[in-house]
Amino acid sequence: MPDRFDLPVGFRWGAATAAYQIEGAVEEDGRGPSVWDTFCERPGAVRDGHSGTVACDHYHRYGEDIELMKGLGLDGYRFSVAWPRVVPAGAGAVNPAGTAFYDRLVDALLEAGIAPLPTLFHWDLPQGLEDAGGWLNRDTAYRFADYAAVVADRLGDRVPAWITLNEPFVHTVFGYALGTHAPGRTMMFEALPAAHHQLLGHGLAATVLHDRGLEVMLSNNLTPVEPATPSPADAEAAAAYDTLHNRLFTDPVLLGRYPDLSALGVPEDIYGAVRPGDLDLIHAPGLDGLGVNYYNPTRVAAPTTPGLLPFDLVDIPDAPHTAFGWPVVPEALTRLLLHLRDVYGPALPPVTITENGCSVTEPTTPDQPRIDFMASHLDALAQAVAEGVDVRGYYTWSLLDNFEWAQGFNQRFGLIHVDFATQRRTPRASYAWYRDLIAAHKARHAK
Repeated sequence: MPDRFDLPVGFRWGAATAAYQIEGAVEEDGRGPSVWDTFCERPGAVRDGHSGTVACDHYHRYGEDIELMKGLGLDGYRFSVAWPRVVPAGAGAVNPAGTAFYDRLVDALLEAGIAPLPTLFHWDLPQGLEDAGGWLNRDTAYRFADYAAVVADRLGDRVPAWITLNEPFVHTVFGYALGTHAPGRTMMFEALPAAHHQLLGHGLAATVLHDRGLEVMLSNNLTPVEPATPSPADAEAAAAYDTLHNRLFTDPVLLGRYPDLSALGVPEDIYGAVRPGDLDLIHAPGLDGLGVNYYNPTRVAAPTTPGLLPFDLVDIPDAPHTAFGWPVVPEALTRLLLHLRDVYGPALPPVTITENGCSVTEPTTPDQPRIDFMASHLDALAQAVAEGVDVRGYYTWSLLDNFEWAQGFNQRFGLIHVDFATQRRTPRASYAWYRDLIAAHKARHAK
């Protein structure tokens, strides 16, 4: 059986973060408010009243964090650019102090021998755009392309590869359908125009990036979906959920069409959001790589309450669970990657695992659950590579403990422990394990 040491020469080892989760400095140097700043002020919206106002103070401590990355031997670092730090109102005037911060960050990464992999949108929409309708407003897609041009023109001479969107499924469903994330709307399936407009924004931004000779990826949270039983009703429910979670966000980009949405009760034009030519704009730029964020599979049953949703999500009780309550099933990552290969065939570009990791309850010594999670998932990844899936890299989530959205600081994913009262960084045992793995893999292929 192949294992993590058999991953190919040139395989890129990385770690990932996101701006609102680590930067802090939300009112410094001209940054405008984001939907997450607003959402965190809503009583009860975030556990324990936490916010990203300070977070990991990465805005001031990025040099220290890059030294820790260098100590890991990372090839790449995935971070996100804060749209409200660069274009505070979401459109119009550019903030020079904001672009200067990412200039400094990129230069410091390159000096450390670490390739930057920026994500343009990781959920922190400028509040000014949300006030105008957010991603429910088609105009936001065009403002996203304008913002992409600003950042690419500033950094593209040093940063060859970009991710447009992070997890449009999660942002649409949690932010617009269920209201558990910013901006906190509760529209159920009528939130899906926000999905289409994010994809339209991707297509427009991808064209901007390609016009500048840059490579483009999109990262989504993908999950292998399995029916709870062999019954036809559960199989039908699983297919409906797979359409919503996976294919709705992948088919348009890779195939130039939406999947059949009738099982969700959603009209073909997604409530009037889809206009002639949109799918060409989404598909035509093409992807140079597909980012896959993988955490767990999803088990689905036929709905117990007809008329609400065409599926019920059920637990996988025979699997261990993370502190977040997510089932740990590493072999499902192999199934997911093989499924992508089989479904999309030649349309599937090279894949990068742009997030994979687990939250562990504190205190845990010697951090063994996180080490076991990474080791088993990297072995599962190696199995998919051995069976022919072109996977180019692995970015663990996350470099640092951080602001974990609606969970505040209560879920810890970091290879590095952060004391949020003092901002002291302390590498965990998983940091040393990942460092040694990276070194061993490179040494094997240097022979």
